[in-house]
Amino acid sequence: MRVVSMAELTHSTDGSLWAMEQGSSGLRRLFREVAKFGAVGGAGVLVNLGVFNLVRQATDLQVVRASVIATVVAIVFNYVGFRYFTYRDRDKSRRTREMSLFLLFSVIGLVIENGVLYTATYGFGWDSSLQSNIFKFLGIGIATLFRFWSYRTWVFRALPVREGPVAAGGATMAGERPRQRVP
Repeated sequence: MRVVSMAELTHSTDGSLWAMEQGSSGLRRLFREVAKFGAVGGAGVLVNLGVFNLVRQATDLQVVRASVIATVVAIVFNYVGFRYFTYRDRDKSRRTREMSLFLLFSVIGLVIENGVLYTATYGFGWDSSLQSNIFKFLGIGIATLFRFWSYRTWVFRALPVREGPVAAGGATMAGERPRQRVP
């Protein structure tokens, strides 16, 4: 009878402990991604609301036009943050495609975000400064859910996992131990 170490158990191919290890590391990666997305997004919200209120105070633009300007500034800020911080390890080979999709989904997010503000302002007549900021913030929140899904799914795609060539006995050329089935 052979004694199996805990390290070997985590590399089993029967799907038990190996799957749990993969699942927990996948959960950790997702948590880190959400945290980074939130950090960039949180800073983007501050930029968005700051520009919105600055434009509202400094000009006579209507509330939704001021909001669209602020959203565009935040989109540029967020692209830089997402590309070089949140998704810096993702595929960079097709920047034109990436930017085109980012702009497409950002415009959809802009419509969602400013649609909420438009409905509150012109549909319900809620147009005080406080009400505008509340509905602007609510619109940003709803649009953020859409943006997170679309950016991670379509724009900043993960690089495919590359496995090293396999040598005789099942070990990879990188020196990894072969995965063994434990009876």
